[in-house]
This record gives sequence, C-alpha cells and structure tokens, in this order.
Amino acid sequence: MSKLLKYILLFILVALLIAIRFFEDSLFYDPYLTFFQNDYLYLDSPRREMVKLVGFTTLRYALNTIISLGIIYVVFKDKSIVKFSSIIYGIAYIILIALFLYFTANPKQEDYYLFFNIRRFLIQPIILILLLPAFYYNKIKGN
Repeated sequence: MSKLLKYILLFILVALLIAIRFFEDSLFYDPYLTFFQNDYLYLDSPRREMVKLVGFTTLRYALNTIISLGIIYVVFKDKSIVKFSSIIYGIAYIILIALFLYFTANPKQEDYYLFFNIRRFLIQPIILILLLPAFYYNKIKGN
C-alpha cells in the first residue's frame, strides 16, 4: 500500500469517526447526551427506553469498533494485531455493557460520574486511543 493511499484511507476513517460524533444527536437515541451536558451531578436521571438505548449504544460501539479496527489495520498492516484488537473490543463490550445496564437500571446520583465515564468508553473511540500507542510501542520495542 502506497503512503498516499494509506493517508487517504486514514483520513477517510478518521472522518467517519468524526462524523459519528458530529451527527450523534440525529443518528442515535441517547437521552444522556443532553443530560451529561448539564450539571448532571444534581439532576435526576432522564426518562429512557432501555431496549432502544442499549440497541443504539451497541450500534454506535459497533460502528466505532469497525472503523477503529480499520485504522489499526491501515497503520500496522498486521492481521494478528487486528485479531487481538477484536478480542479486546469484544471483552470490553461485554464488561462495559453490563456496567452500562446496571447504571441505567439503577440510577443513583453518586454513581453518575462513574456511569458517565463507562458510557464514554462505549460511545467514543477511546479504546483506539489506548491501543494505537500500545501497538506502536510494542512494534518499535520488538525491532
């Protein structure tokens, strides 16, 4: 893959991640978007449809995961890294969605900050931000 093609693909994939974030209000059902923009530590949890919320959160996580795996492949061109990353994303999803379900079913003001951060891992590509430097460090350390 030429450097130009690599940079074009990276630009497109990053632009897709940005588009998901930019259009989140219209693409996904998430009453917590406006809730966490306000002074949420002093508010009651918003009304929500659990099945719809979990479905859209899962969809957003899946879209971010697919794009992130594409970025990892374009950067490292190593299928074993992509497979390992897929396992990390799968395990993270199981743990995070279980915690997400707990906090949405049992909303307590003292748990809002922890819930806010767990939700961020589900709806934003934070795992990508953690994996890229880790794989890069592993690559330069191994050579």
